[in-house]
Amino acid sequence: MFDFSKREKILLGLLLILTISTISISYYAFFKKEPEIAFKLEDTPAVPVTAPVAESEKIVVHVAGAVKNPGVYILEEGQRVKDAIDIAGGPLPEADLLRLNLAQKIHDEDKLYVPKIGETPEQSEQENDLYGATVGISSKNDGKVNINTADETELTKLPGIGPATAQKIIDYRTTNGSFKSIEDIKKVSGIGDKKFEQLKDKIKVK
Repeated sequence: MFDFSKREKILLGLLLILTISTISISYYAFFKKEPEIAFKLEDTPAVPVTAPVAESEKIVVHVAGAVKNPGVYILEEGQRVKDAIDIAGGPLPEADLLRLNLAQKIHDEDKLYVPKIGETPEQSEQENDLYGATVGISSKNDGKVNINTADETELTKLPGIGPATAQKIIDYRTTNGSFKSIEDIKKVSGIGDKKFEQLKDKIKVK
C-alpha cells in the first residue's frame, strides 16, 4: 500500500484532473461534426430583382406630305411629330418643318401632313382632299377640332377664334399640358362662357 504524503496527493489529484480535461477536449475536437448548412449566403450568386416593364401602348398614324415614305405606321403612345416623320423616312429637302410643332405628341388614328416650303393654305386644302389631313396633325374625321393637337390653321376655323387666340391656345397647352376637358379651354385668356357656347359642339380633347 502506497503511503503518499499530503503534497503528493495534491499533485496526483491535479495531474488526474489535467489528464481528464485533456482527454475530454481531444474527444470533443475529434468527434464534433460541423452543423449541416442548407446553403451558404456567400456561395449564392446575387440575383438582381427588377420590376416588370410595362409594355408601351401601340398607336397607328398616317404620315403624308413631304416625307420620303408616306404611309401608315405603328408608333408607341407618347411619341412626337418628329418621331412620326423619322419613321416615315425623314423629311424631304423641300419640307417646311417650321410650320410644324415637332415636339407635339401624336395619338392613335392621327394624320400628320408635312407641308412643302412655299405651300399656300389653298394648296394645303387641296392636299386635305387627297390625304384627309391638314397641315400638322388632324384626328378622327368627326367634324370636330381636337384642341390638344390642332395647329393655328385648324383653330382659326373655329367661330370667334382668330390667329392671336389660336396662338394663345397653343401656348397654353405647351405650358400647361393637354386640355383634360373641352371646358378647360375657358382657362385660355380671351375665351369666356359666351365664346365657349359657340365652341363646345365643335371641339374635342381626344
